[in-house]
Amino acid sequence: MTKFKASTRKDLPQIAEKLKLDKEQILDMQAVSAVLPFRVNDYVVENLIDPSDVPDDPIFQLTFPQRGMLEETDYQRMRDLVVRGASETEIKLAADEIRGKLNPHPAGQMELNVPKLDGEVVAGMQHKYQETVLFFPTQGQTCHAYCSYCFRWAQFIGDADLKFASKEAEELARYVRENPQVSSVLITGGDPMVMKTSILRRYIEPLLAEDLPNLHSIRIGTKALAYWPHRFTEGEDADDFMRLIGEVKAAGKHLALMAHSSHSRELEPDIAQLAVKRLLDAGAVIRCQAPLIRKVNDDANVWAQLWRKQVQLGMVPYYMFVERDTGAKAYFEVPLARAYKVFTEAYSQVSGLCRTVRGPSMSASPGKVLMDGITEVGGEKVFALKFLQGRDPSWVNRLFFAEYDPKATWLDGLKPAFGEDHFFFEEPTKKNQPESVRKP
Repeated sequence: MTKFKASTRKDLPQIAEKLKLDKEQILDMQAVSAVLPFRVNDYVVENLIDPSDVPDDPIFQLTFPQRGMLEETDYQRMRDLVVRGASETEIKLAADEIRGKLNPHPAGQMELNVPKLDGEVVAGMQHKYQETVLFFPTQGQTCHAYCSYCFRWAQFIGDADLKFASKEAEELARYVRENPQVSSVLITGGDPMVMKTSILRRYIEPLLAEDLPNLHSIRIGTKALAYWPHRFTEGEDADDFMRLIGEVKAAGKHLALMAHSSHSRELEPDIAQLAVKRLLDAGAVIRCQAPLIRKVNDDANVWAQLWRKQVQLGMVPYYMFVERDTGAKAYFEVPLARAYKVFTEAYSQVSGLCRTVRGPSMSASPGKVLMDGITEVGGEKVFALKFLQGRDPSWVNRLFFAEYDPKATWLDGLKPAFGEDHFFFEEPTKKNQPESVRKP
């Protein structure tokens, strides 16, 4: 069996040798990775990164820390500590200060999405949209490799207060039973596919054993198809996962893998294509999603190629997201106007089978907001936006308009069009309050 081997911050000098990085690049990465989490494995380095194209290689940008991910003053502070050999305690104290400025839990997820049973908060779950519950199994709060843009980076830095995690599978089943509006459970992380199937079963089997006619689908969010496809192809554990898919199907539930597919290169290795085939043959549906990420996939041709490859392999293009306003956001963010242009140009290149994809979409505090167009209304150039999901279900599919702003990168940076002083989902009295207060 192929052995999994991951590298972390302490291994950067050794792994950098494989990519022929110089001393200055290594110091840059050590400084940034003291603040933002870093983890990569040999499969990614040897199969997905082109050493001759480093540092511009898209998968290198996707997985390795870069200087621009921190504000310059914060970067200089961390680099100085690394260069003079400061203690890990001193480095951690400085890193914690910087992390506190990086919006570790965007869209109010720590405060606004937490479900309750018998008046008590249920740990390790989020419930933002009425149909879907997110569940964070404790053993799945890491990944085979970390994406440098990840909006859940705060879960990987060792701070228990910043993690979503649960050990209580029974509470999940009970919550679904007592909330009949819930039709879908999304098991997420981290990456649940870092767990052995026997552990994943402990969370899924109670959902199958209970009488839950309202539960129609179980989803598993994963990047393993890209970062460790061997998880689905080698050994008894991989075979057991295929059996588990069959058991979910036999129980009358839909099983979907929500695959994070950032670049078509991730689907080129034979082992990745074999993993896709095994999952589809077992009865899973694979839906693909990823954010538009500057320096990784901010190109229409890249997205068109990705969607075509997904459809060729039997996968379903699902979402193009806008990079969230957290972590190293300034390094990766793309203006909404350009995001719409990239999406539209890619969309125009592909057949209808690829056009199941939706985007660019912002997973913001009020809900999933689609950049639906750039147009002119009454002589005013505007963004046309639409709710694909809403914290209030009555907002779903509702259109609204914002002033055109070529520099805006997120919903919070937009102003209502046509002289309005607030969007319909904002209370007028909140408009001039700080952003942290104003979010619904």
